[in-house]
Amino acid sequence: MKHEIMYGHSFPLVKVQLDSGESLKAEMNAMVSMSPSIDIRGTVDGGLLKGLGRMLSGEKFFFQELTAARGGGEVLLAPSTIGDVQAVELDGTYSLFVQKDGFLAGTSGIQVSTKMQNLRKGLFSGEGFFILEISGRGTVFISSFGAIHAINLAPHEEVIVDSQHLVAWPSYVEYNVQRAAQGWLNTFTSGEIMVCRFKGEGVVLIQSRNAHGFGGWLQQFFPKSR
Repeated sequence: MKHEIMYGHSFPLVKVQLDSGESLKAEMNAMVSMSPSIDIRGTVDGGLLKGLGRMLSGEKFFFQELTAARGGGEVLLAPSTIGDVQAVELDGTYSLFVQKDGFLAGTSGIQVSTKMQNLRKGLFSGEGFFILEISGRGTVFISSFGAIHAINLAPHEEVIVDSQHLVAWPSYVEYNVQRAAQGWLNTFTSGEIMVCRFKGEGVVLIQSRNAHGFGGWLQQFFPKSR
């Protein structure tokens, strides 16, 4: 399978070239166009319980499954939000934790399930009690709101990230949730409530925009109800 991510960090299209018999799974509504040799169908992928688990994490219940059933063909995919797409290669030795709405597509060797966070992380991380856990061997396409930036952590190096800017991180990277500042007054007046502290070695993917902040900015243009 060959792929190309086109048109930059704001309005990307993912072009995937499938050989005969190859398949790709993607989030619902991700397909933009496809060759006549490609078949598309809806699938739960993993059964009812995994489908319900994905819904709890903010994802769709069904996937699209695209298969090159009558020879090779091309598929164009796009995320529903304005933002970046990045391809991540998984070798089967670790899982990738991904924010809700972060999964765009993956090759046939990729499994998408959910991971339940503990009470404290679920309440304060901004991602809820359930996050996506992507495992297996193959290529996974991750989408974001805004551009994706990679923070490369050396062994024992730490970084603090606003939870609303998280995109994805490997399962072997340690992380904890904490207040953004010393004392609750400083925390609330800074505008940053809870943050995630990561400790390397590993790569943490973040996004340049905050969907909640953007939603708040848009509200000023909506008519006020009387």
